[in-house]
Order: sequence, then C-alpha cells, then structure tokens
Amino acid sequence: MTYEGVLTKMQTEFSNPIQYYLVFENSFLSLNQLLDKSMEINFIGYQCLNCGKKKKIFRQGFCYDCFMSSASAGDWIMKPELSTAHLDIEDRDLEYEKKVQLQPHIVYLALSSEVKVGVTRKTQVPTRWIDQGAVQAIPIVEVPNRFLAGITEVALKNHFADKTNWQKMLKNETPEVDLLKEKSSLKYLIPKEVQEYYDVDKNDLYKLHFPVLEYPKKVTSLNLDKSPNFSGKLTGIKGQYLLFEDGTVFNVRTFEGYVVKISI
Repeated sequence: MTYEGVLTKMQTEFSNPIQYYLVFENSFLSLNQLLDKSMEINFIGYQCLNCGKKKKIFRQGFCYDCFMSSASAGDWIMKPELSTAHLDIEDRDLEYEKKVQLQPHIVYLALSSEVKVGVTRKTQVPTRWIDQGAVQAIPIVEVPNRFLAGITEVALKNHFADKTNWQKMLKNETPEVDLLKEKSSLKYLIPKEVQEYYDVDKNDLYKLHFPVLEYPKKVTSLNLDKSPNFSGKLTGIKGQYLLFEDGTVFNVRTFEGYVVKISI
C-alpha cells in the first residue's frame, strides 16, 4: 500500500493508548496499526500550507513569503505575551487575531522531559499535551484571552522550563513529579491581573499513554532534505514523532508542507 500527499501534523484521538493518524487530501493512515511493521518514507517535493505553491518550506509548513506575511505566523503565536487584539491593535490581520487571541486560554504545567509551563487555547486541550509528548498535565488557570495567558507564562518561566528536551522525552527519561503539589504552590507567582482565575482546588490532572513498543536508548533525527529516502520498522509514536527500531526518529510537524510518499 502507498499513500502520497502533503505532510501536516498528525491528528490524534485521546484514548489509552493515544490514537494517531496521518491525514492526506484523499486518504488517511492509522499509524497505530503499523506498529512493529516496516514503512518507507520518500520525499517528493514541497507545498506551502498557506499559498499552496510548490515553494521550499521555510518554517511551520509555510514558504518564506507566507511565513513573513501570514497572520497565523505572527510573533504572538510563539510569544503569547505579545498579543494585542484585546487592545484592538493589529499585528498583521486584526480580524484573525481577535478570533484566535480573544478566546479562553489555558496556562498549564506538563511533565515530559521535566516540568514545563505552557499556554494553549482551551479548544486544544488535551491535543497540545499529546503533541508535546507529555505523560501528565494539569491546567493552572483559564483566562479569557491570550495576553493574560502570556504574562502568566512569563512569570512562571522563572521557576519552570518552557521548552521540552525532545531527546529525553523520546527516551522516556521522565522524573517523578507531583503536579498537583506543584500547582498548589503557584498562587503568589501568578500576576495580579490573573489571580482571580486561579482555583487551587480545581485539579484536573491528565495522564497520557503513548503507543510505544520500545523506547530508544539513543535517537537520531531524520532530515528529509538530507535523507530523502528512509525505511525502517515503526516501534512507537510519541508527541509528533515516529520512532523506529534503529533509533531514528521523525518529527512529522517539523516537515509540514513536505510532499511525501509512504509505502507500507
């Protein structure tokens, strides 16, 4: 069987274990069913996820021109504290920015390689934590816009990491941490503008289980630009990574906008 199309991040279903799907324009692939089976990935070309042109991908699935101009690639995406839609100030497209920024956001703690603090739209729970490869996560506050979430994250970055060590995450090197206890200690670290949204007694602890037969001891990242053809036996899926028997790992999200042919 062969599947061909433009890579986008794997779609997921929150279950035990998490279910993963690669979705193409005219077909989809249930990846959990491929565990312990061989698959081949062949890089064919590029297709920008924004303009659809066959232009080299620059970042986040976009060609350079789209990345520099699209409202969905503004700096506030990676730095929520830069959000300005609540002030009626435009970055690139105020209508789009209001739609995304002026909705409920969650500030959370997630446990993957270590405890990290992060921000996500409420509609992205628990997808955001699945994509990060977190084994546990807990919301800290729910706020009405992205700016308030951003300043809360900035305040907590002094006490927690804000990035995942992807190699430790993929090797399942996860410390023993009580996220309920961590959350209970945060009240006086949260900005005063956000204090009213903090509820120490609301403890929605999420536990995530990934479809992994065997975790690698060493990892080597597959780069389609340097190695356009790869084949191996799939032994696990975690975060947005495919894990292979030889220790090769493939970050699907990194290669969004790449056109591939997958043979099973």
